Amino acid sequence: MSTSQPVNADQIMSAKDAWNDPFKRDLSILEQLVSKDFKLKYRRSILGVAWSVLNPLLMMIVMAAVFSSFMPNADKTLGNYPLYLILGNTAWQLMGDSTSQGMVSIIGAASLLKKVKVNRFVFPVQKVLFAMVNYAFSLVAIAIVMLFFRIPLTPFALFVPVALLLLGIFSIGLALLLATLSVFFRDVIHLWSVFMTAWMYATPLFYSYNILPEWMKIIENFNPMYCYVTLIRDALLWQQMPTAALLLRCALFAFAALALGWIVFHKNEHKFILYI
Repeated sequence: MSTSQPVNADQIMSAKDAWNDPFKRDLSILEQLVSKDFKLKYRRSILGVAWSVLNPLLMMIVMAAVFSSFMPNADKTLGNYPLYLILGNTAWQLMGDSTSQGMVSIIGAASLLKKVKVNRFVFPVQKVLFAMVNYAFSLVAIAIVMLFFRIPLTPFALFVPVALLLLGIFSIGLALLLATLSVFFRDVIHLWSVFMTAWMYATPLFYSYNILPEWMKIIENFNPMYCYVTLIRDALLWQQMPTAALLLRCALFAFAALALGWIVFHKNEHKFILYI
C-alpha cells in the first residue's frame, strides 16, 4: 500500500501568510501540494513524465497481446480493441490513484495538521487533482493509439471533459469518505485494496459488457466506473452520442459520492487530531 510523502510545513505557512482570503489560500496550498507531489514522483527518474505516457501504452500492449486473440471475437461490437483497453485502464487508474492516495492523505499530513490550522479537505482533494494531472499525460498515450490506428476525432470527443469532470467529482467524494474512515479505522486501508481488485474485475475494462449474463448487466447499471468508462468510450471509441440515461447516472453517482463524502468528512474532521 502506497503512503503519502510528508508535507512541507514551511511551504504551507508561506502560502497562508501570502493569502488572507481563505479561498485563495486553499488554492495556493493546493497548487503547492500538487507541484510537490509532481516533483517527488519523477525525481531521479531518467524518463520523467514520459513514464505517464509509456505506462498506459505498455499496459495496453501487454493486455492486448494476452486478450486480443479471443476478446474481440467474443463481441464484434468492441471496435478497436487496443483503444478499448487503454480508455478503460486509464480511467480506472485515475479513480484508483485518487482514492488510494486520498485515503491516506490526512494520515500523511499528521505532522502539519498538528502545527498549522489549515482546511483539512485540501489534502484529499489535492490527491485527486494530482491524479488528474497524471491522467492528462495519459491522454497523449490515447492520442498516439488513435493516430496509429487512424481513428479520427469527432465532435463527440467534447464529452470527454464532461466525463473527466464527473469522474473527478466522484473520486473527490470517495477520497473524502475514505480519508475519514482510515483515520479512525486503519484496516480500511488494507480492505480498500481488496475491494478495488474485486471492483476492477467486476467492471468491463478488458472484456465486453455484452458477454455478461443478464443479471450482471443489470448490476453494471449501478457500477459507477462502468458508466464513466462507457461515457469515455462512447466519445472516443464508438464515436456516438452518449444516452441521456448514461449522462444522468454519471452525474448522480458523482454528486451523491461528493455529498456523502463531504458530510462524513465535515462531521468528523474536528476529531482527526485525536487519532492521527
